[in-house]
Amino acid sequence: MESAFLDWNHCLDDELLSLREDALKRHIPIVSDEGLVYLFQLVELKQVTRVLEIGTAIGYFSIALAKHFPKVVIDTIERDEKMYQEAQMNLKKFHLESRIHVHFSDALTLDIQELKKTYDLIFIDAAKAQYTKFFEKYEQLLKVNGLIVSDNLLFHGLVEKKEEIQSKNLKAMVHKIYDYTKWLHQNSNYSTTFLPIGDGMAVSIKKESSL
Repeated sequence: MESAFLDWNHCLDDELLSLREDALKRHIPIVSDEGLVYLFQLVELKQVTRVLEIGTAIGYFSIALAKHFPKVVIDTIERDEKMYQEAQMNLKKFHLESRIHVHFSDALTLDIQELKKTYDLIFIDAAKAQYTKFFEKYEQLLKVNGLIVSDNLLFHGLVEKKEEIQSKNLKAMVHKIYDYTKWLHQNSNYSTTFLPIGDGMAVSIKKESSL
């Protein structure tokens, strides 16, 4: 049966469309339309109820998810104060303060005791050079057969052209993303699929043998 979420237009009402358009106009990083559709399908298929998001920005993904899945509760982490404040205002606008908790902190230093004991899905969409550290820190909170989704692994196509990059800083970051994808591929505790969705996405399923 065809999923109700195959077209991203079915995922968004007028208020969410307005939030999306505002983010795009201001070049605020948000999940791609294609990525949002796919994540909705994963949540539906895996019956996800507890989500951890690393990288809140203005709260677009968390708000979209919570609006369409009434049983989902979300913890999300944001280190930029301006983004954190804006996300909080958006949660109030959408009346989702009771189901989305934004933690104002660097995800690498946040005390994990502040979070839920286990999550069904962890979505990583923050500082690209720190993806391996994010994964290693928070995987202990993921239930068996749970998902870790890593977004933007192609980094605007630069990962595939990493040897052509002239900037040393940019080249170093792109190499870290590339190393992360290799690390995921070799991580025997997870079954990882790499998908050409949006700007590149990886879906890692935690195996029972990882316990």
